[in-house]
Amino acid sequence: MTQYQLFKRSGVPKSTISNIINCSYDSVKLRIIHEMCQGLEINLNDFFDSPLFHEENLEP
Repeated sequence: MTQYQLFKRSGVPKSTISNIINCSYDSVKLRIIHEMCQGLEINLNDFFDSPLFHEENLEP
């Protein structure tokens, strides 16, 4: 899925999606993550169940 497609499906501004992908933010509001998950047709539990969020994979 392209950033544009995610924007169209989620309503999250393209600039915000780009900034998230390019790690321009130190943090992202849960509301934005929720809206992006809706566009991806997944729920927040599935999103945060990713191995990326396991404690041993998080940066200090």
